[in-house]
Amino acid sequence: MQRKDPEGLYGPAQTGHLARREIKRRLEKDAEFREALEQQAREEKQRRHALRQSRVIPDTSEKLIEYFLDTEAQEIEFEIARLRQRLNQEFFSLLQFELGQLRFAVSKTEEMEERLIELEALQKALKEGTEAYDKMQGELVKAKKSLTKILTSKDVKATLLEMVEQNELNRSLLTLLDENIASANQGKQKEAAAFMEKLRAAVLKYMTV
Repeated sequence: MQRKDPEGLYGPAQTGHLARREIKRRLEKDAEFREALEQQAREEKQRRHALRQSRVIPDTSEKLIEYFLDTEAQEIEFEIARLRQRLNQEFFSLLQFELGQLRFAVSKTEEMEERLIELEALQKALKEGTEAYDKMQGELVKAKKSLTKILTSKDVKATLLEMVEQNELNRSLLTLLDENIASANQGKQKEAAAFMEKLRAAVLKYMTV
């Protein structure tokens, strides 16, 4: 209900002050929320690091299957990268052999059915994961060559134009530049970071031409 003030005795409503207080309150609340999220992220990172350090890598393919079955879904990508050399033909053949035994068993128990489902899911995750990892590694090698080509060039602009024509500028190169920028900033190498940021902007510009 609006108050009546025909003679203007109360003066103008203090909406500006109230609005500022509300904005301040919301900003403080947002800051607290962000801080809580960051704390949660730090704790999760520490938990994962501790988990990775505590796990003993098995010495046989049979045990490696169990190792991956006990791996959390969000850790599969990390474990594939760490154990890529162990995920070879011998490993996948052993996994396929056990799958075959379970699929064609004359009588299946509930435990065998569950094991079959788990192994099928694991086989799919590991095959897709190793393919993605190998592709990423291949792109990273190309990105490193591209970055070296740019850094050793006497005419960066001409080199970038040439690389555009050869389709050598891609997201992998941007990712590599981001890693170099982060590393330079962490090492307090301001000039190197600034140069890499400038180079990244140029790469991005030519990518979108």
